[in-house]
Amino acid sequence: MTLFTGPVLLVGCGKMGGTLLGGWIASGLKPTDVVVVEPGEALAQATRNDHGVAVVSKFDHVDPGFAPRIVVLAVKPQVMDDVVPPYGRFVGPNTVFLSIAAGKSISYLESRLGDGAAIVRSMPNTPAAVGRGIAVLCANRIADAAQAEACRTLLAAVGEAVVVDDESLLDAVTAVSGSGPAYVFLLIECLAEAGIEAGLPADLSRRLALATVAGAGALAAQSDEPPGTLRQNVTSPGGTTHAALGVLMADDGLQPLMTRAVAAATQRSLDLAD
Repeated sequence: MTLFTGPVLLVGCGKMGGTLLGGWIASGLKPTDVVVVEPGEALAQATRNDHGVAVVSKFDHVDPGFAPRIVVLAVKPQVMDDVVPPYGRFVGPNTVFLSIAAGKSISYLESRLGDGAAIVRSMPNTPAAVGRGIAVLCANRIADAAQAEACRTLLAAVGEAVVVDDESLLDAVTAVSGSGPAYVFLLIECLAEAGIEAGLPADLSRRLALATVAGAGALAAQSDEPPGTLRQNVTSPGGTTHAALGVLMADDGLQPLMTRAVAAATQRSLDLAD
């Protein structure tokens, strides 16, 4: 079933842009309803081949008659100053701008696109590549309920999508779910390395670490019990897990370390706002 009917203009088709595009097409969005702006020649050609959509190298090559309902800004925060302003030509009551650039605030986008721009700021994450992403989005006062819902359905094509009213939450969202996959990948690396230090062959230790984290995550996602209860279910008093948790749950253990990490990422998101 089609989640959304275009037309859609996708600006940038890197990893996240390409993931979103693949999800839209798989959900039934017609390739003829999508135009992609992608300056990288190899990536542009791969996008044409994989999805059958029209791809142009820069804004100036977009057909002047093309009237997108949604303009998806999927470029890195560092290049937004140069990329965004020309797209102000699409500002109007029938178009909403959906940004997935980390840290870039609604006010930042309004200042580059001009008065009257309907804007939705969002933060997806990389598990979208396997249909297990989660995105949080917040609309400005110009975007109406139908436009916000259209943006939500585009993001929901690759996982969950949650709407919030308070934009200030997006910086912490970025720190938890946007950056969070990297924390989990680091956990896999660290667990595997610890296994090697404990005497396991490297290949076996890495296989055990990967399967354990993936399996535990799937169990947590499917269980009705909270993570704390699942942790307790694995922990026998005086047993091996209890010994390990004595280290991880110490006053200087995992929780304060993770709290500092999320705080650092939140602050960096705030720093990127303007």
